[in-house]
Amino acid sequence: MPLSAPPGLYSAAVERYLTGAGISKSSARVYRISLTTWGWMVAGQPAPTGPARRSAKPPAMPVTVIDDPALPEVLAELAAARADEMDADTVNRELSIARKAIGWWQRQGWIEGDPTIGIERRPAPPDRTKALAESQIAALWRLDAGLREKTFWKMLYESAARADEVLCLNVEDLYPQDKRGKVTSKGGATEWIHWQSGTAQLLPRLIAGRTRGPLFLTSRKAPAGTPTLDVCEQTGRARLSYRRAEEIFEKSTRLLANPLAREEDIEELEGFTLHRLRHSALTHDAEKGTSTPMLLARSRHASVRSLERYARPGVDAVAAHVAASDPATRRRG
Repeated sequence: MPLSAPPGLYSAAVERYLTGAGISKSSARVYRISLTTWGWMVAGQPAPTGPARRSAKPPAMPVTVIDDPALPEVLAELAAARADEMDADTVNRELSIARKAIGWWQRQGWIEGDPTIGIERRPAPPDRTKALAESQIAALWRLDAGLREKTFWKMLYESAARADEVLCLNVEDLYPQDKRGKVTSKGGATEWIHWQSGTAQLLPRLIAGRTRGPLFLTSRKAPAGTPTLDVCEQTGRARLSYRRAEEIFEKSTRLLANPLAREEDIEELEGFTLHRLRHSALTHDAEKGTSTPMLLARSRHASVRSLERYARPGVDAVAAHVAASDPATRRRG
C-alpha cells in the first residue's frame, strides 16, 4: 500500500518530492529544472535546452508512466542524445537528481521501477576555465548595467558568497558599518558574509531608506499570491528570483564571454553564470597567497579538500608568470 496518497501527475510528484524529501530551498530550483528535463524524456520527447530549459514546465502525464516496461530503452536513447549535446557535469548531476527522486517515489509506494537503471554516468574532464580573468572582472564593472545588478554582482564577487544566499538577504540582515551581513547557508546554518568598499558605496543607493524586506527587488509590483516574506512592504515589489538574476547576468556577459563575436550575433551566444563570480573570487584569493584557514572561512566549506578547485592559478596568474619568464623581458630589464 502507498505510504501516502499517490499524486496523479508527474509534476505533482516532483513538487511532493521537493517539499517532502527535505530538499533545501537553495537546491530546490536546480532539482525542479532537472526533474522537468527528465519529465520530457520520460514523455518520449527531447528535453528543452538553453534558456527555455530554465523556464520549462513538466509535461502533463501520470507519474505511473515511469513503470512502463518500454520506457528504459526509450529513455536511454534520449539520454544518450542529450549527453552528446551537454557537458558531462550537467548530465551527471541531472542523472543523480533523477535517481534520488525515483528512489523517494519508490519508498512512498507510488512507482515500482527505475527506468534510469541502464544509464551510465559520463566521464567528466575537469573545467580549468571557471575563474574569470581579472581583466574580465574589471570589464564587468564597466558594463552599462542598472544599480541593482551592479550591487548584486559586486557583492557576489567581493563576498565570494553563493548567489541564492545573497538573493535571500533582507535589509535587516545587513550590518553596513561592518561591511557584512547574515545569510542562511546550504545546510541551514546562519553565517556571515563580508564585502568591500565597492559594495558598501552602492548599498545606500539600492536600499534608498528601506528598513525591512528583501534587499534585491524586482522592478514591478509583486503578483498576487507572492509570499509575504518575499514582498517589500514599502514598495510592494517582490524579491528578485535566482532565475531572473541568472538570465540578466548571462545575457549581460555574452560579449565578455565571446570577445571575438559580433554584437549582432548576441542572441546566439552564451554568457557567464553567476557561480563563476564566487569561483573567481576564491581563485583570485588563492593566487594572492591567502591562507588555507582564511580560504575555508571565505568559502564556508567544511573540508580543506573542497578548496582544491580554487588552488589552481587562473589565466592572469599564469600569463604573468610566463611574461616574467620571457627572455626578452629580462633583457629589457
